Amino acid sequence: MWLGRGRAAAARNVSSIQMLSVQPDTKPKGCAGCNRKIKDRYLLKALDKYWHEDCLKCACCDCRLGEVGSTLYTKANLILCRRDYLRLFGVTGNCAACSKLIPAFEMVMRAKDNVYHLDCFACQLCNQRFCVGDKFFLKNNMILCQTDYEEGLMKEGYAPQVR
Repeated sequence: MWLGRGRAAAARNVSSIQMLSVQPDTKPKGCAGCNRKIKDRYLLKALDKYWHEDCLKCACCDCRLGEVGSTLYTKANLILCRRDYLRLFGVTGNCAACSKLIPAFEMVMRAKDNVYHLDCFACQLCNQRFCVGDKFFLKNNMILCQTDYEEGLMKEGYAPQVR
């Protein structure tokens, strides 16, 4: 198998944020956040509305959404950054190695149907850590490095298969 990156949850209520340059000869647009005219050099367009850069903020952490990325998340009449959306509404799961909870916003590694904390994604015999692109083997739901997998095959007497 080859290593890949995954996420513990995927968000569905995603909208893009566009930064637009205000043309001096156009009528100022109204801000959806404060209802005042936008006279700044730049404005944000999100959710089919226009915003001052300072007015488009996460309802939880108050971060300026135009600065943290090009997407925002909406649910239950809240405008949220990715981290808070996943923290509040994401699906959590358990790590296949340590059985502890994996928060929805945390980066994970996947092998077939198993999900792992990044720190837990290692050979379960010798604790060798894997990097993205490294080969690993999944045998009886155990992650193994190539050396331990092949040693196990020699003891059991069958040919290895890379997945």
